[in-house]
Amino acid sequence: MSQPAVVPATSMPGAPVLAEVVRSGFVEGRHRGSVVLLAADGSVQWSTGDVTSPVFPRSANKPMQAAGVLRTGLDLAGERLALAAASHSGEPFHRALVGAMLDEHGLTPDHLRCPPALPLDMEEQQAYLASGGRPDRVVMNCSGKHTAMLAASALRGWPLDSYRDPEHPLQRVIRTAVEDAAGEPVAAVGVDGCGAPLMAISLTGLARAFRSFVLAAPGTPERRVADAMRAHPEYVAGTRRHDTWLMRGIPGVLSKVGAEAVQAVALPDGRSLALKIDDGGVRALGPVLARALRLSGVTAPVVERIGRTPVLGGGEEVGEVRAVF
Repeated sequence: MSQPAVVPATSMPGAPVLAEVVRSGFVEGRHRGSVVLLAADGSVQWSTGDVTSPVFPRSANKPMQAAGVLRTGLDLAGERLALAAASHSGEPFHRALVGAMLDEHGLTPDHLRCPPALPLDMEEQQAYLASGGRPDRVVMNCSGKHTAMLAASALRGWPLDSYRDPEHPLQRVIRTAVEDAAGEPVAAVGVDGCGAPLMAISLTGLARAFRSFVLAAPGTPERRVADAMRAHPEYVAGTRRHDTWLMRGIPGVLSKVGAEAVQAVALPDGRSLALKIDDGGVRALGPVLARALRLSGVTAPVVERIGRTPVLGGGEEVGEVRAVF
């Protein structure tokens, strides 16, 4: 008889409620999940839920993937390196730089194996469609990462058509980079929304990874990625995204969101956090992240900005999504 699939505890009933949806004074919904905060010395300062079972960090893994690309010897810096770690909004400057990077490495959009998509940012998506735009691989939010993976493969003479294969030499380098940063082995490998390998680690491992990037020695792949992301956050996210607001609003902060409501943040002194909303409810992400940052001792005005998620009725604010831990 076949054995049942192993389900991480973070997806099981009974995980703590992290946020409530309040409409007209009535709690109409709840979001459960897990959060871990690490102190500056790397010890667990506080946690709730299951922070040791593996999860798919989704795009919160992108800094580690970018570090793996640098380990191959590919020379990326500045906006190009930030874009390699990005879930970009598909704004014109994102699309232009992806195109330039492809040209610089003798590649074309046809080499990309991420799926065609519309801009991730809804305001940009409307403008793009109004101008006659159609789903395109360059527009897809992971196109910077895929371009960097292709460029690294071309540099090393590795196959280009199979760069997404978990057994491709590049992906083996990236897996080592993820494990080194997280301080734990990859527990499972899946396929991300963009088609690239997706490596599972715990939330504690994810927080450790971000901590290791901000504390890494200057010039190392990890520090180069962290520095590029912090210097060019608009290329990591976009002009209307909370990763950009955080990295602009709090000096030295490293921040990266992932699909299914995953978030990791590291402060320059080594304090770090990682969280996941079990149901993937993005509406709860801002309030939960803001509360986690406050528990970590962060009081900057940008925390209030990302934490505010109003609930509307008839076009008017009638409630909010609020953290409850």
